[in-house]
Parts: sequence; structure tokens; C-alpha cells
Amino acid sequence: MSRSRPVVTVYTRRGCGLCARAEELARREARRARLELVDVDADDDLQRRYNVRVPVVAVDGVEVAELVVEPGTIRAAVRAARRARRSP
Repeated sequence: MSRSRPVVTVYTRRGCGLCARAEELARREARRARLELVDVDADDDLQRRYNVRVPVVAVDGVEVAELVVEPGTIRAAVRAARRARRSP
């Protein structure tokens, strides 16, 4: 399995207070991961998929939180992803 860092993706949009909070938490809690911020309004398909659900946080493509992201959620998901990468 790959030894690269897990990828934390935050689906967000400009002007969204909950999104700003999720981004801040992701920056703090995803230090051992690669962080990607995706503006859902930049793509019609993403806008349809995530329109009223933002922010949505995914770790390695698995959604782990939406709307209100609780402290510790991202950190726990990154740890789980790292463990999964180490297991045979």
C-alpha cells in the first residue's frame, strides 16, 4: 500500500462561515496529511453534488464530516487513514 500522506479535501465556497471554520480545523488537524481546498462553485458538478452540504471534509475520498465539523474529527480520520496504509 502507498506510503504517501493521506489527502484531506475540504469542499468549500467563498463567504461561508462554516467553511472557514472547517478550513481552519483542517489546517490544524491535518498536519500529517496533504490538504486540498476545493471551491464547489468553480465546477457545476461539484456545485450540484455539494450545494447545501458545504463544508464537506473527506479523507482519502471518504467523507468524514459535513456542515459542522467537530474538533478531533479530521485528526481521527487522518490517523485511521495512516493506520490503514500501514496494514498489509
